[in-house]
Amino acid sequence: MRIVSLLYALLTLALMAGAGAFVLIYATETPLPDAWNPAKPLAVSDPVTSLTTVKLRRALSSGADCRAALATGATFEGMDDLTTSPQCGISDRVLLRGVGDATLRPVETRCQTALRLAMWYRHGIVPAAQTHFGTDVRQIHHAASYSCRQMRTTGGTSGRISTHATADAIDISGVTLADGRRLNLITGWPAADTRAPFFRDLRNSACKWFRLTLGPDYNRLHADHFHLQHTGWGLCR
Repeated sequence: MRIVSLLYALLTLALMAGAGAFVLIYATETPLPDAWNPAKPLAVSDPVTSLTTVKLRRALSSGADCRAALATGATFEGMDDLTTSPQCGISDRVLLRGVGDATLRPVETRCQTALRLAMWYRHGIVPAAQTHFGTDVRQIHHAASYSCRQMRTTGGTSGRISTHATADAIDISGVTLADGRRLNLITGWPAADTRAPFFRDLRNSACKWFRLTLGPDYNRLHADHFHLQHTGWGLCR
């Protein structure tokens, strides 16, 4: 009888804990911060928590969810999907004009690529600029996102289609700080340059938000830009 009573007590405690968690998560006046609430969608400005990766994955899973999340940290316009060939086109297409407080030369890209860029800006670029220069970034310079072409290698084209052909990648060449200084990767990457620690922090943080990050350490084709991919297998070079 004691064992049965103990089991009933444990079951009751579990049910009470579950009910309490449900109320905590779903109650209108819940004290749980949005960043820690699994029922709340991703907001770019939320602090990073152990739930951020889960929320980001959920936001990336559909065009509608992606655009909703992107609206919390970017300036953009939704566009119709683009198909130019069986291998080239942009699904979940957006015209991106800025992320956070930074502007970009308007670029057509996938919402998923844009959302990863917005997360990188908020949680990687901004802290790095404050740490190294004590100011913010007001413009991000890019080379391209969508380009219907084959992948380039140091030996020429590879015959494989580039991730740029579906706008699953964007190339970032530098930034302009709030005080007007323009920082270019090609001149700021060498270790002897005073800007090198900043750019290395950018590369390292990009690896957290993109599935593949390639920079000057990868090969000479990336000497002047970071190649940042929404898709990939985790390479960080």
